[in-house]
Amino acid sequence: MRIMVTGGAGFIGSAVCRHLVANGAERVVNVDKLTYAGNLGSLRDIADSPNYVFHHVDICDGGLINFMQAERIDAVMHLAAETHVDRSIDGPEAFVETNVVGTFRLLNAALEYWRGLPPGRRRSFRFHHISTDEVFGDLPFESGVFTEDTPYAPSSPYSASKAASDHFVRAWHETYGLPVVLSNCSNNYGPYHFPEKLIPLTILNALAEKPLLVYGNGANIRDWLYVEDHARALALVVSKGRVGESYNIGGRVERTNLAVVEAICAQLDVRRPRAKGTSFRELITFVTDRPGHDRRYAIDASKIERELGWTPRETFETGLAKTIDWYLENDWWWKPVREQRYAGERLGNSKAIVA
Repeated sequence: MRIMVTGGAGFIGSAVCRHLVANGAERVVNVDKLTYAGNLGSLRDIADSPNYVFHHVDICDGGLINFMQAERIDAVMHLAAETHVDRSIDGPEAFVETNVVGTFRLLNAALEYWRGLPPGRRRSFRFHHISTDEVFGDLPFESGVFTEDTPYAPSSPYSASKAASDHFVRAWHETYGLPVVLSNCSNNYGPYHFPEKLIPLTILNALAEKPLLVYGNGANIRDWLYVEDHARALALVVSKGRVGESYNIGGRVERTNLAVVEAICAQLDVRRPRAKGTSFRELITFVTDRPGHDRRYAIDASKIERELGWTPRETFETGLAKTIDWYLENDWWWKPVREQRYAGERLGNSKAIVA
């Protein structure tokens, strides 16, 4: 397949590009705006591959049909998005622009392109929209899981923008016949993760001897998915998923935020002991919870396991060990990010910012 990946310089997008290039895609066309979280260093290993190309493009600007036609695209994997809940609290407008308006413009371009394809290529074309489990809202601490039929109940500006984009994708399928597939994933972690999210932020703040901030009492629960397991799942969805269907992708690994931070501290105590000889746990600092903080996420991944044969290869313990080792060994990637883009300060503490 000749696949266009939007947002391919981001965390999950770059993992998808690396996976596709390494596993026989005829052509991987990466289009990315290169916002603060976009990083071409994440694609260094495939930058010179003959089946890979990068275009510096903003999906909100339109004109993507020209790239689709020139590259003879067989499928679009749409990952371009603003993704950090805390940043959506501080500045929701960018999330509406990219996640909603950008998806709308991409859908229009894909629809025009698809309508112009010959019959055989029209039948095989796919528009794969990659979304999040946060569109479902939250679950009680005690029980319950998100399935593909769980009603949407987003809590944050970020999850609301992703819920809206999901609905637009389904509408373009139902109204115009565009052949779409959707997927909703749990919290990803792994190499090349921009250090504003919990796991990379905790690792790097610990190495810098900074406080390890834990919201509230740290009891909020997330289901964790290693990013390379997610990339494998997405490749299956775009190539074998049924048109019009959604697939939930999760690691079946629930941990409280506090347990995640403590697990990182325990592994760093072994891999990079503190000069003081004490545990990194001493840096854990509880702070006021963020607004609208969902209690618990948990994905039921039975459908993709049953229909497409996917299961995660990494446990949380093995995936976390790989992630920590990667950050310890690759400061060439994260040091410029910490020095020039984001130093690890708290975000999402605004009560509300309305344009």
